[in-house]
Amino acid sequence: MKNFSFLSSVSCFTFLTLIVVFTHPVYLAAQSAKPDADALFLDKIYDQALTDSRCYAWLEHLSLGIGHRISGSVGAEKAVAWTRSVLDTMGLDSVWLQPCMVPRWVRGKAEQIRVLNARRQGSFNLNALALGGSIGGKLKAEVVEVKSWEELDRLGAEKLRGKIVFYNRPMDPTKIRTFEAYGGAVDQRASGASRASKYGAVAVLVRSMGLRLDDFPHTGSVRYDSAYALIPAAAISTNAAEQLSRVLREDGSATVSVRMDCRTLPDVLSYNVIGEIRGSERPGEVIVVGGHLDSWDVGHGAHDDGAGCTQSMDVLRLLKTTGYRPRHTIRCVLFMNEENGLRGGRKYAEEAQRKGEFHLAAIESDAGGFTPRGFNFDGDATVFAAFYEKLTALEPLFKPYGLQFNKGGSGADIGPLKGMKGLLSGYSPDSQRYFDYHHTADDTFDKVNKRELELGTASMAALVYLLDKYGL
Repeated sequence: MKNFSFLSSVSCFTFLTLIVVFTHPVYLAAQSAKPDADALFLDKIYDQALTDSRCYAWLEHLSLGIGHRISGSVGAEKAVAWTRSVLDTMGLDSVWLQPCMVPRWVRGKAEQIRVLNARRQGSFNLNALALGGSIGGKLKAEVVEVKSWEELDRLGAEKLRGKIVFYNRPMDPTKIRTFEAYGGAVDQRASGASRASKYGAVAVLVRSMGLRLDDFPHTGSVRYDSAYALIPAAAISTNAAEQLSRVLREDGSATVSVRMDCRTLPDVLSYNVIGEIRGSERPGEVIVVGGHLDSWDVGHGAHDDGAGCTQSMDVLRLLKTTGYRPRHTIRCVLFMNEENGLRGGRKYAEEAQRKGEFHLAAIESDAGGFTPRGFNFDGDATVFAAFYEKLTALEPLFKPYGLQFNKGGSGADIGPLKGMKGLLSGYSPDSQRYFDYHHTADDTFDKVNKRELELGTASMAALVYLLDKYGL
């Protein structure tokens, strides 16, 4: 009897859910158009993207012709000029540069992190990269391995003063959504230096944020707390972390020498690169699609985030090529300085607020150029539930392309727009390989598959089209 009641409840709930979806105004509006008109137009977008895209060729030039693009660098300056010139050729209604001051951090000479006279292995180097924003330094000290904040606090100043703290908490391999694994480990990279400095440590080494065991160290930002002394911070590869941990376990102790020449110079002027197609009915309401133009100073920044930039540029080109005339203004924004400051994203939101623009929706591609899996959605709590209910009526149109919608998460650069109470969305490709390349010298053009990249462009263009047509 209990089982019968439970199944009846489930059936009733499912029936009521279907009534809500199939009687929703957005769904009914979609059905009142020509039969399958939206499905046919999505097919047109995908066909165009897979036969006449530009994103892969653009990414090739950005990766091989320009290379890495850390904010304030010559590479970033070249990328700004080149992407603007490309947008200028697309027949958009407006193309412009939006000034923003950005930090300039310079790596200097190659880092040298060396284990001295290990009992079984002798002296050897650890594959390492200074963390972005780290100070430089030259020192030698004993290493203490730490795997949790609780362990760090328990050791305290008595055990850590004058030592190098080695953070060795791996990303959790059981997390299917690898961004969850990243989120569960990246705090030791971001705030580990200051938390160790609080107890008198002289430097930190951090296990790279990657699931694969390899020899590529992963850089990324360190955030210093001004309440404590600044100390050098470097990432070591996952293989190097395993090796150092083994030495500490077998020998009982290890001394490491650190030499890093990195430094921070005064802020410099840079730009967000922006192009738009003006809306025919609601030009004051904006739908943004974008990625961040800067990258770390190793590799090509191909997946992070050259892919997102060239996809976003190609979304506007696809819509023009298909002859679509948007109701709202469709804008491509290539943000500067996501990696080590988020200055571009904050400046964009600040200027949008100053000009009184309303951003109906913003879509960011910053998770690599892999096979599309769907979109994540977020927004101000006062409006998001209503937005997401409307989105469920559109989701069936994406099923033929293997895409699904999920709540939670969007993108760092569009995050500052949340207060405008529009919809925020993060394009979500397959993430299983992303952290093999993220922030490493291995993030190169040859790691990007042309078809996967083009499918991502089509997926974002399809979402832009539907949001523009039906609104929220």
